[in-house]
Amino acid sequence: MTLLISLQKRFVIATVVLTLLGSTLYAKGKLTISGRIIDSDGKKVKKATVTLLSGGEVVSEEKTGGNGKFKFKKLEEGEYVLQASHDERGSAETIVTLTEKQDVGDITLSAEKPRAPVVDSGSKDNAQTRTPERISVTVPQTMEAMGSPSKDFILNELNFEIKKLSAEFKHLTQELDDLKALSKMWVNPLTIYSKEIILKNGSTVFGKIIYQDDKSLKVETLVGYLIVDRAQVVRIVDNVITEDTQEYVPEQIRESYTPPPMPKLAQPRYTSSNNSSRNASAKFSANCVLVGNISEKKDGQGNIIFDGEIKNIGGRRADFVKVDFVFRKNWSGETKTLTTFVKGSYNTFDTGIVSDASLLPGAVGKFDLYVPQDFGAFIGYSYVIDWEEYQ
Repeated sequence: MTLLISLQKRFVIATVVLTLLGSTLYAKGKLTISGRIIDSDGKKVKKATVTLLSGGEVVSEEKTGGNGKFKFKKLEEGEYVLQASHDERGSAETIVTLTEKQDVGDITLSAEKPRAPVVDSGSKDNAQTRTPERISVTVPQTMEAMGSPSKDFILNELNFEIKKLSAEFKHLTQELDDLKALSKMWVNPLTIYSKEIILKNGSTVFGKIIYQDDKSLKVETLVGYLIVDRAQVVRIVDNVITEDTQEYVPEQIRESYTPPPMPKLAQPRYTSSNNSSRNASAKFSANCVLVGNISEKKDGQGNIIFDGEIKNIGGRRADFVKVDFVFRKNWSGETKTLTTFVKGSYNTFDTGIVSDASLLPGAVGKFDLYVPQDFGAFIGYSYVIDWEEYQ
């Protein structure tokens, strides 16, 4: 009997212990935390990230639905930290002490720095002595992360725009130069069509040589393009147009600037005291000019002969009258100079030198220049008449 009572007591004690352990085990892992995420205007926040932390470690993480609600299941008793964040609405944080199923209600997101966490009324003492560990997530604040173009992309675009504007500027400058050239052409065609092409039939063509070879020339003229047979060309003369250059004056003094006066030439000293002789010597001097044109021909050996006449239209005798020919050998600017003296009257100077290249006032003298065959080809020439005065 005593043994039966003892067994009954042991059974009752075991049943109570098992019941307590079962309730504890049932409670462990069956608790939940739920709530809702709203913004500062009280609107439900969709797709907000809610992170549950315990002891600084992430327990679980969820996204809110369209109603802004969240729920964590199968939790044990203890103290948890709830962190909620949204890319546009802001973030929030709160501490929850879990002893049973708990609904934390509405958690309001704020774009400002999170305030001190809300502490459950039943665990104020524990909250004051224990500060939850927070996990800081660094969001890269780059232009790409914010949806803006990168710096390299912007620099490339700016570089492209600069190149585009530079090309347009060069094009407009070229068009402006073309317009200036056209305006000059109508004022003076020789500024553009500077080549004077002399043909065997006596005609002359003014134009611009576009192309040439050993057989023909392509010339641009005011009336169009001409194809000229090179065998018919006698000479090509390049007419150089010179423009008057103005003195440069800085803009700062341009309004108050006055050009300096022309220098006064010193009056020559005369040995004669006769005023009539003095006035005559000041008024008259030698002046030699070309009469007519310079003719050009070839002899039987292929030498070129230039001849013409020089006249002294001045009032004094001209001595050692000569003509300097400057021949242009090619388009690169290479030149050669040949000189011939005029066949005039004989004159004996005080030094005993005798010359036949003197021209008295009103006299005419002939000259001829032989250009040997081995001199080579030339594309044009110019001449200068020079003389001395000893009387």
